[in-house]
Amino acid sequence: MDSPLLSEIDPRVNRLVSELIGRVADKWTMLILETLTEQGEMRFSAIGRAVEGISQKMLTQTLRQMERDGLMVRTVHPVIPPRVDYRLTDLGGTLAEAFCGVWLWAETNLERIEAAREAFDGQTSRA
Repeated sequence: MDSPLLSEIDPRVNRLVSELIGRVADKWTMLILETLTEQGEMRFSAIGRAVEGISQKMLTQTLRQMERDGLMVRTVHPVIPPRVDYRLTDLGGTLAEAFCGVWLWAETNLERIEAAREAFDGQTSRA
């Protein structure tokens, strides 16, 4: 199944997935994983621009951990100034495929979750 492009997904689905990821997995790893899946090989600064809200420090830490885990490959090109590219490995690609199900689930269930939240918030504001 092809991964949906972020630009084609309802922004509310994007927010919901971000919230769910924060609860069940490392948010930044999953967002970088999705970005590299969609864009292919990217430079550090391009990843930083694509992953909304990530600090340079957190981006560096997350990319290092992903490389250590075998999810991503860092390639340093011997040019001046140095150019460094990042791309997913096959292992990272399989994790991205598994993660795609969360996006699809969020898109399918967005209205139900929003309704449940509104009902809950209505009850708690009256208490």
